Amino acid sequence: MSSPYWQLPSVDRLLSDERVRRSGEAYASQIVVELAREQLGEARAAIAAGRGAPTYEEIVESLIERLATLIAPSLRRVINATGVIIHTNLGRAPLSTEAIAAMVAVTGGYSNLEFDLSQGERSNRHVHVESLLCRLTGAEAALAVNNNAAALLLALAALASGREVIISRGELVEIGGGFRIPEIMAESGARLVEVGTTNRTYLADYEAAISDKTAALLRVHTSNFRMVGFTESPSPADLVRLAHDRKLLLLDDPGSGCLLDTTQFGVGKEPTLQESLAAGADLVFSSGDKLLGGPQAGIIVGRRDLVETLKRHPIARAARLDRGVIAALATTLGHYVKNEALGKVPVWRMISMPVAGIEGRAKKWAKAIGETARVVDGRSMVGGGSLPEESLPTKLLAIGGSGVDVTSLARRLRLGEPPVVARVERDTLLLDPRTVDPADDTTFLAALRAALLTP
Repeated sequence: MSSPYWQLPSVDRLLSDERVRRSGEAYASQIVVELAREQLGEARAAIAAGRGAPTYEEIVESLIERLATLIAPSLRRVINATGVIIHTNLGRAPLSTEAIAAMVAVTGGYSNLEFDLSQGERSNRHVHVESLLCRLTGAEAALAVNNNAAALLLALAALASGREVIISRGELVEIGGGFRIPEIMAESGARLVEVGTTNRTYLADYEAAISDKTAALLRVHTSNFRMVGFTESPSPADLVRLAHDRKLLLLDDPGSGCLLDTTQFGVGKEPTLQESLAAGADLVFSSGDKLLGGPQAGIIVGRRDLVETLKRHPIARAARLDRGVIAALATTLGHYVKNEALGKVPVWRMISMPVAGIEGRAKKWAKAIGETARVVDGRSMVGGGSLPEESLPTKLLAIGGSGVDVTSLARRLRLGEPPVVARVERDTLLLDPRTVDPADDTTFLAALRAALLTP
């Protein structure tokens, strides 16, 4: 009996197949050769595992499919129907129409990224957002880098390398993806000094830990969790007073990039950049793609001399923003300057969305879907490491009941065109209009109908 390995075609035979040749015309020849070898390698592995040899037709079909998916984009736009406004896994804050247009305008050709048009000479990329950040926060100077972890790493490396930085044990947070404040501090060269306990830290704990090796006190807002009960922590003003009395820096990381008063929307208080600076912090750090509602960025605002030191540090170049992100960030900041953030910045438009409007859309959705759908009360989450445990009342489209496999339905929605991501709770599929752009309603309903009709 002949070996099943002998039944496999050669690479040359696959490459000479007319169907493979047509499918591979758009690719470099070496890429097609590599994919054919990979396909045959998988066939040999199947034989070795006892699954038998695939037929020639199966190998050709798989190779053609492999070619078709090679350059298909894996990063795709999705419709977020989860009700989580700043969804980290779905890209956090969506950008305004104007911010997207600004990105397209400067990335489609050349731009004055580092060129002063009035003087006709070299400039720097920081100028495009610095003045806007200063006007909005009251800071002397500002700098934007790749993300908030990079902002903190830069500041510690430039201002505290080889020296001690004091922080409360209750603020040694993990900021997502396994990145932890102690690890960021270690990479910067600063030495971590923990004070207090997980739930209670007093001003006296900081004071007792200060030595001639101390460079700064670091305050990190616990933006992705909330500690309640038997807790204690010094006020920002008290920490500033202690730091400055001892000729130290007070570095403050409120995290979310909030510029508006969140209590006006019926949720808890989130610290703003303006408040941190007004309390006397020397440098304040935040993300650009959380409550600020812009692209991924790390915002640094504060004392001019410190910001200038940071700009000259090598990490500043390693973590700098590209032209598209700068354009999107500047446009987003411009929405605040023009007092139009609630209407223009999607994060704030969703947060401030009235329940009556959400209910109206949910009822239209239910009517379009039919008997399997109903409207129920629910809660939307802010998400993205902002306002932990805070939620907003909403109305949800609920699909479930006998004969509906909601887990399979949710999967079909995710694999549809466009992909729709929803929630499944207690055998019910839940879809929140708050996080679905009204402009996407028609497309969303078509995707939902298609998923419901697919067996």
